[in-house]
Amino acid sequence: MKVFEKAPAKINLSLDVLSKREDGYHEVEMVMTMVDLADRLEMQELSRDTIIISSQAGYIPLDEKNLAFQAARLIKERYDVRRGVYIHLDKKIPVAAGLAGGSSDAAATLRGLNRLWELNISNQELMELGAQLGSDVPFCVQGGTALASGRGERLEPLPSPPQCWVILAKPPINVSTGEVYGKLKVSEIQNHPSIPAMVHSIRTGRFDLMCRSLGNVLEEVTLDLFPEVRQLRQSMERLGADGVLMSGSGPTVFGLVSKYSKAAKIYNGLRGFCKEVYAVRLLI
Repeated sequence: MKVFEKAPAKINLSLDVLSKREDGYHEVEMVMTMVDLADRLEMQELSRDTIIISSQAGYIPLDEKNLAFQAARLIKERYDVRRGVYIHLDKKIPVAAGLAGGSSDAAATLRGLNRLWELNISNQELMELGAQLGSDVPFCVQGGTALASGRGERLEPLPSPPQCWVILAKPPINVSTGEVYGKLKVSEIQNHPSIPAMVHSIRTGRFDLMCRSLGNVLEEVTLDLFPEVRQLRQSMERLGADGVLMSGSGPTVFGLVSKYSKAAKIYNGLRGFCKEVYAVRLLI
């Protein structure tokens, strides 16, 4: 028996950091949603008790450093599963890009193995398991659009945002989330995004307000560390995106666009100097 799971990328429409927690994490408040750029996972039971991962991408680890591997090991240990699994990971989401590709792979692995091994684990339990693997994994298990708080694991589902095109562009650099958070001085943040305004724009279907309410307090840290991210952001604004923001800790920058003609113009304009550019829709 084989099972197949889709692992979509996420973007942060709004990301605020409120404080540094005693456990080393940061207290955050975020609005996250998913886009139609996805990895695909194929899972097949093995006769021997082992975890094997393969991928067409030559740049990702295929051992315990891989979050999908960690998810498979966690579910085996927690539910005492003495069976093995072969996971093939068809990688489409850029790595270390602020799009939660690894977290989404882990979430898809949890969902897929729950079906493959007929474990009947509730969605809530899967999300709690996912929180042990990373702050974005519970959201990726749940999917959709959500207001996240705590370190990202407390989720309040939201309606789908107003439908639009999303142009994603990743410069040829990798950004460490830990480094960006490490350089963030919470007490010196001057412009906190309005999370209530973003939530209101989604609940009322206001695309214009959603674009005006975009905000990410990590952006300035990453833009200072990597000038090419700032240049990419400025290029997307100059080409006419309705709203522009960096996702997560970066370096991917996204632009929200209401009309396909404008999306095509921005996509073609960025492709001239940025290799990894995608034009996708929001997942609704």
